[in-house]
Amino acid sequence: MTAKHDLKIGYVGHCQVCGNENLEPVIDLGYHAPCDSLLWPADLNRPEETYPLRLLRCPECSLAQIDFVVPPEKLFFPDYPYRSGITPTLVRNLRGTGDTIIERFGMTEGDLAIDIGSNDGTLLSSFRDRGMRVIGIEPTKIAEIANGAGIPTIQEFFTEELAAKIVGEHGKAKAVTAANMFAHVAKLGSLIRGVEILLEDGGVFVSESHYLMDILETVQYDSIYHEHLKYYSLKSLIRLFDSYDFTVSDVERIENYGGSIRVYAVKGKDRPVSRRVTDLLQAEQEFGLYDSQRFDEFRNQIQQSKHDLLSLAVDAATRGQKVVGVGCPGRSSTLINYCALDKDLLPYIAEQSTSLKLGLALPGKHLPIVDEEILFREQPDYAVILSWHYWRPIAEKLRAKGLKSKIVLPLPKVTVLDD
Repeated sequence: MTAKHDLKIGYVGHCQVCGNENLEPVIDLGYHAPCDSLLWPADLNRPEETYPLRLLRCPECSLAQIDFVVPPEKLFFPDYPYRSGITPTLVRNLRGTGDTIIERFGMTEGDLAIDIGSNDGTLLSSFRDRGMRVIGIEPTKIAEIANGAGIPTIQEFFTEELAAKIVGEHGKAKAVTAANMFAHVAKLGSLIRGVEILLEDGGVFVSESHYLMDILETVQYDSIYHEHLKYYSLKSLIRLFDSYDFTVSDVERIENYGGSIRVYAVKGKDRPVSRRVTDLLQAEQEFGLYDSQRFDEFRNQIQQSKHDLLSLAVDAATRGQKVVGVGCPGRSSTLINYCALDKDLLPYIAEQSTSLKLGLALPGKHLPIVDEEILFREQPDYAVILSWHYWRPIAEKLRAKGLKSKIVLPLPKVTVLDD
């Protein structure tokens, strides 16, 4: 069974957790380039590699998933442009993850904490600042930023062999984390076996993943892209960890990325289980997360939101008004390309001046990513917040800097703010 957890590149015709081959289609978003394969000017006249982006659901274990695995080196390349440490809300949330683990599991000075997919080390900084030993594992050049900030980071993809090497050099870990990457891994069985190697008996593996119930509740179809192979329910996560030497002992719903699930999997079977686990399973059942009808409604909401956003942009262009994007998270690529918002309708995306994405262009529609100073100078008629799941602090910041444009939220439904 666990062999099903290590996926090959290309089409996947079975459930990535339970192996069921009778999957139900939810929505076909078309062919897309990987969302973070941003283009330099010299790339704009070259062909792009695109891959199918289809969402399916498993009626057996309730996992939702895409059905095509893109080679990981195409997704997480050395110049991968994402940084967690430049978004204040995310920094606060990630540091809070570390603080919560320290308190809940009684970690003390000198204990070892390891973060897989550690990016710039933001999560590990909370452990380091309280006297714990830390090791980050990050395959992209962002590892250099972490090392420069005093977070020891190994620039490699995580493997069982690397896990054994770390244990040989540093001993067993008391906590291993995987924040916003646990749904990205094609070789998931290998990852979990590697975590088993890293952890001491009774140690905890804490994963944070975009939560399927939040995705449906707030119509977050823009979070469907090739990096995200899986969209977990709690039911599917319990099914997954039951295949290994772990007990899902606790769970929390958290705000990260517009709604995530934090799962505490303790190494060892038959560990105590929090009432929160059974309560959330019941909430999933009551929400309809295990029912086809709920996903039919989701598909209808996606299609309606596309029509509404495209209509707003076309109507504005007809009146000679300008609509631009604000912020360029990975999810913006799915939304812009699915909604067919080309440069005639959305001439650019404005990013903060510290962004690694400035001067690049979005894959697919090739929208240029520019410094937000242009936004404040031009004062376009409409500004669409593409990181809409963090819209409140973003809107406050934009207004404080003098933006007079009408602010648009593209999801859960197209909304023009009144302020």
